[in-house]
Parts: sequence; structure tokens; C-alpha cells
Amino acid sequence: QVQLVESGGGLVQAGGSLRLACAASVRTYSSYITAWFRQAPGKERDSVAGISWNGESTYYADSVKGRFTISRDNAKNTVYLQMNSLAVEDTAIYYCAPTPGWRATTIIGSWGQGAQVTVSS
Repeated sequence: QVQLVESGGGLVQAGGSLRLACAASVRTYSSYITAWFRQAPGKERDSVAGISWNGESTYYADSVKGRFTISRDNAKNTVYLQMNSLAVEDTAIYYCAPTPGWRATTIIGSWGQGAQVTVSS
């Protein structure tokens, strides 16, 4: 089973930037669509962005389009989420996971521990 570890979270002021990384334990991870999700306090977990196995196609939630960029480096078994112009509403725990399809809301395997992102005003 693929193990994913998210990192790069932290506390940042509104308007700032963070880059999250999602590292996989196995090389076969690079053959999956991979997505970032987030869960804010008291809310459901939502899809944020996704990327095809070769990095050529991406998708984003409307709320982050133009501010967030997803990318991957299959040589390092890692998917990234560059987050710019962060807003207080982006505060959440961010998770990454391989998904069974494009814009899927389910994942393959289980959730990792996530990365806490806190944006202060």
C-alpha cells in the first residue's frame, strides 16, 4: 500500500505563500492521478487540485484557481502544491492522495496525517 507523507504546512499571514509536498514511499505512486484535499474546522473535506500521472493535466477548485499550482516530480515520487495569495479561508488541514479518477472525491488507500495550514489576518 502506498504511504504518503505531507509536509510544508505552517502559519502564514494573509497574502503570503507556502509550498506543500507529498512524498510517496513507492515508485508506483507516479502512475496515479494524485490530488490535494483540505478540511477546515467543522467542514467536510473538499478537493483542492489534482494532477495526472505525467503532470500534463491539472484541475483546481474554483476557490483556489489562479492562486494555487499543483505539480509533480515523479523521479522523487513527490507531488507539490504551491499556494500563493493565501487567505484566511484557506486555513485547513491539507491532505494528498492518489485517486481512482479525474476529479474523484474518493481516494485509493487511506488518508495520511495531513499538513496544517493556518493563515492569519
